[in-house]
Amino acid sequence: MSAYRIIISGGGTGGHIFPAISIANTFKGRFPDAEILFVGAEDRMEMEKVPAAGYEIVGLPVSGFDRARLWNNVKVVARLAKSLCLARRTVRDFKPDIAVGVGGYASGPTLWMAAAQGVPTLIQEQNSYAGVTNKLLSRRAGRICVAYEGMEKFFPADKIVVTGNPVRQDLEEARGKREEALAFFGLSPERKTILVVGGSLGARTINRSVQGDLDKFFASDVQVIWQTGRYYYNDASRHLKAYRGMPIWCSDFITRMDYAYAAADLVISRAGAGSISELCLLGKPVILVPSPNVAEDHQTKNALALVERDAAVMIADKDAERELVPTALRLVGDADRLAALSRNIQGMAQRHSAERIVDEIVRIIEKR
Repeated sequence: MSAYRIIISGGGTGGHIFPAISIANTFKGRFPDAEILFVGAEDRMEMEKVPAAGYEIVGLPVSGFDRARLWNNVKVVARLAKSLCLARRTVRDFKPDIAVGVGGYASGPTLWMAAAQGVPTLIQEQNSYAGVTNKLLSRRAGRICVAYEGMEKFFPADKIVVTGNPVRQDLEEARGKREEALAFFGLSPERKTILVVGGSLGARTINRSVQGDLDKFFASDVQVIWQTGRYYYNDASRHLKAYRGMPIWCSDFITRMDYAYAAADLVISRAGAGSISELCLLGKPVILVPSPNVAEDHQTKNALALVERDAAVMIADKDAERELVPTALRLVGDADRLAALSRNIQGMAQRHSAERIVDEIVRIIEKR
């Protein structure tokens, strides 16, 4: 039999890109001769991350709709039309056995054009609340791999399989390496550690909350690992100059996220689907601050899925500057509460997600 040919489409954030690469790596591990082509949005981070992982990528000029400035959407529609043409040509030339969509701007045009040309499609829906694009694409999809129960309110029930979200493959390897991880960041094993992370690009509200309450951290015996994101690092560095000697590691990017999780007693995070999947798998107590700037407020819905099972604490973005740091300092000192949150979030973990998604891909191809 000839080698499998797969298109994987989507991106925009690490939360979409890392699962996509994990699926590709798992498929390649099982079928080394497979040909895998990524399709992303030409100005987004997948154009850098995917080639770095060893895969070819085609960029589409697609972008999201501007809900605040409706007149900007004339350009958005023009880009979408161009993206549909380029996606159709890419599918025609590559001749994939299947097209897989992981979410993000490029996923819609690619899967739409694949289905129009008779190519089977699979959707990997990462959130607890499905967006408009995936709801439209689901009508022609062969399978919909989801991370949460109850998704039949968005998709045809007979197409759904609960697989969870694939995560970065190095994360679990750092389990039990707390002291090694703390040494990497130059921190002490004698203190409680809070990890502050706002996603791959950083989060303005989380950074402002930490900056505004550095006095409270300074007065406590807690140490901090703080990933600011590249847009906020210079401002954070300026604020930290007044707190010399404070046990805090601060950078725009964490190269060893496995160590960051291993070192953390408590995590402060946005509520992206990828981050939540990682936290579930590792059993990390977390305060979630959902981003209000995402389509259909899906991060709040992701967070509530955990809060309803007492598996996380949630603070609204509008309340964070006032409540986030005091809540974190209170929580990190409460060993019983940390243990309960850890136990409950770990109970929501879906393991071996990439392998299970690859199983579904293979079933669809072989059925064809």
